[in-house]
Amino acid sequence: MRVLDALLAMQRQSWEQGVAAQAVLDLGRADLARLMAESAVARQAPDGRLGGPDDNAVNGAACGEAVVKAGFADAARRQLDWLLHAAPRATDGTLFHVLATQSIWADTVYMVVPFLALSGELDEAVRQVNGHRRALCRDGVYSAISPGRPARWGGGNGWVVAGIARAVRLAPELRSTELPGHAREVLDACLEFRRPDGLFHDVLDDPATFRETNAAQMFAYAALAGVADGWLPSPYEGVGRSLLAAAEREVDAYGLVRGACGAPTFDRPGTSAEAQAFHLLATAQLPPRSASRAVRG
Repeated sequence: MRVLDALLAMQRQSWEQGVAAQAVLDLGRADLARLMAESAVARQAPDGRLGGPDDNAVNGAACGEAVVKAGFADAARRQLDWLLHAAPRATDGTLFHVLATQSIWADTVYMVVPFLALSGELDEAVRQVNGHRRALCRDGVYSAISPGRPARWGGGNGWVVAGIARAVRLAPELRSTELPGHAREVLDACLEFRRPDGLFHDVLDDPATFRETNAAQMFAYAALAGVADGWLPSPYEGVGRSLLAAAEREVDAYGLVRGACGAPTFDRPGTSAEAQAFHLLATAQLPPRSASRAVRG
């Protein structure tokens, strides 16, 4: 369990705590997920944002799934109330990512859409995806931030497809909406930028940017989950396995996924809790025997 051990040793911010908790849930470690949820609740801001007060409007909602499943109903309700009624948003209802700004980020899709889906707010989940799509998506690929960062960041596109995949997992009713088709569109468009070694550049269409590991894991998770949940055809399993295998080659003897967008600034190669978590999330979509071998690694 070296990748998991390395994850648990890392300092984590609110969204990293949430993605880590999702990873251990998928690995069948509800005991660890409950501990992570309790910590997120202990740090909940007075306005309802899980994981602690900071300058971010949406990241704490990534903790929502673990908080719900651990039975912290009041904390989950307060987080949901913040998203539905108090969080800053554009005139069309699309949530802003950072407090005191009017910026729309691709990351937000992962932070809020699965939690909205789990909470039964399916119309709002679809509305958030569509709002982010209008603001950021061109030719099937997302820009990172509007306004301010038009670059087609691999990680941002990973957040989108992985967020939709997790939302559909948590609320299968979403399979009848446009969300699965949109996730497939984005995944296919991003795969066009894949490097010969199976990974991607940090900015998908800019070969001058560094070779990055985590986008491949995020795309692998979406592809494998999509096949498992029936909204992607079976050939995507091979795509997901290939993406995960490329990332596996970057895991060192300590279990660290190297070459990912590195914390805390995410603008250079390094390591991060989210990269650790996505390695586990993607691995957990494999058949049980294969997943067990990969996590032990």
